[in-house]
Amino acid sequence: MADMKKFSAPLKRGESRKRKQRRLTGRQKAFLGVGIVAAVLAAVGSGRFKSRAAGNGEAGAVRTAVAQRMSITSSLSSAGTLSPKDTYTITSLVSGDVVSAEFEEGDQVEEGQILYVIDAASVETELESARNSVERAQTTYDLAAEAYDQAVSDYSGNTYKSTETGYIKTLYVKAGDKVSAGTKLADIYNDQVMRLKVPFLSTDAAGIGVGNGAVITMSDTGEQIGGTVTAVSAMEGTMAGGRLVRYVTIEVGNPGGLTQESSATVQVGEYLCAQEASFEPALDTVMSADISASVEIASLAVNEGDYVARGSAVFRMTDKTAESLIRSYKNTMDQALEALESSKSKLDNTQDSYENYTITAPISGTVITKNTKAGDKISASGNAAATLAMIYDLSLLTFEMSVDELDVQSVKVGQTVEVTADACEGRTFSGTVTNVSLAGSYSNGVTNYPVTVTLEASDELLPGMNVDGNIIISQAEDVLTIPVDCLMRETGSM
Repeated sequence: MADMKKFSAPLKRGESRKRKQRRLTGRQKAFLGVGIVAAVLAAVGSGRFKSRAAGNGEAGAVRTAVAQRMSITSSLSSAGTLSPKDTYTITSLVSGDVVSAEFEEGDQVEEGQILYVIDAASVETELESARNSVERAQTTYDLAAEAYDQAVSDYSGNTYKSTETGYIKTLYVKAGDKVSAGTKLADIYNDQVMRLKVPFLSTDAAGIGVGNGAVITMSDTGEQIGGTVTAVSAMEGTMAGGRLVRYVTIEVGNPGGLTQESSATVQVGEYLCAQEASFEPALDTVMSADISASVEIASLAVNEGDYVARGSAVFRMTDKTAESLIRSYKNTMDQALEALESSKSKLDNTQDSYENYTITAPISGTVITKNTKAGDKISASGNAAATLAMIYDLSLLTFEMSVDELDVQSVKVGQTVEVTADACEGRTFSGTVTNVSLAGSYSNGVTNYPVTVTLEASDELLPGMNVDGNIIISQAEDVLTIPVDCLMRETGSM
């Protein structure tokens, strides 16, 4: 037998499932007629359908009808209440005075449009402070990272390297000694470059500049060599006879014969020094350890009298203390990084708090209510935040239909729904099934399932209106049909 749509109604109170009566609408009856029309026509030909008079042996009239071709529809109906596609309640996470609220009820607003601006003066101060903290933490971290990288380079091979270039006059450490920051390592001097500090009359010194060339005349031999002005003192001194002088420093490469006992006079341009002076090494200093943690010397790499260049090894550290030294730099860098991340996190939180003082539209839609205006004071305290405004997205409307458990399997997303409203008499609107929920509700022995219907917005339809929905389950065109009440059933047949 051809497919037949089963229609059902909920059980009445006290009625068993077996005795439940199937209720068929006019449309459903017509559809049922289609299902059995072939059998009817065949039965007529075979004589299986008879008049009531013939079947009972009693006289009676037989009702007849002409079969017709027509369109039929199977559907499910239910009522509901229209709601907007989306509803958003505007609340505030912060407290303060409303500075501006440039919108009104009935306005169309776009997503992201500014609705309220709340006074955020106090947070602006916190925000600026948080930014300054991040800058300071970043600088500290950069310096710590640079120091760590430099330490890895400086102490490569577990060696401590010279910070000066010159000869070792005196060595103050030996293998097994502990060295920490400031420990005296050696006296260093460098006589490859010699230096003269000679007095010039103050008026003459005013005409001498750093970088000027100088002619140096040796006092004992009269030999002349060239030098360069490296400094001009700004402080005046007094020589014999009350002459005011300023000292000018000249450096000269040592050709090999200059010692601290050698003396000379200097002329810079047209200016002649006021008195000769003795040479001294350009470098004559104490080299001390520049180190962040105490280390132990495993072995020396230099001896007294050796010439060392900046960056060359002075001594080798024990492996254990060298590892501890590098770790100290890394720990400092890691602590600086933690402080930087913490300050950034605080800045982010403060920035988020600051942004809460500007409230924007979360959706595009129509302002339904506006409860707060410019000049009002907002309080965000308490569990329930006050509603500042409400926005509806009226681009689409929705409502829910309640469908019986026997029929819900026939309902599918995408099916067409005919919608009518008492407020729009004579009008039919078209909707679509957009969701069939599995969360059924049980009542009076029957489970019903909510079915969501969505339809295009219309000027005639408003949220809150009551509507009736008619879900089109199936349709057939140009179908041969006869009225159901024209059919009689013979016991045991069909």
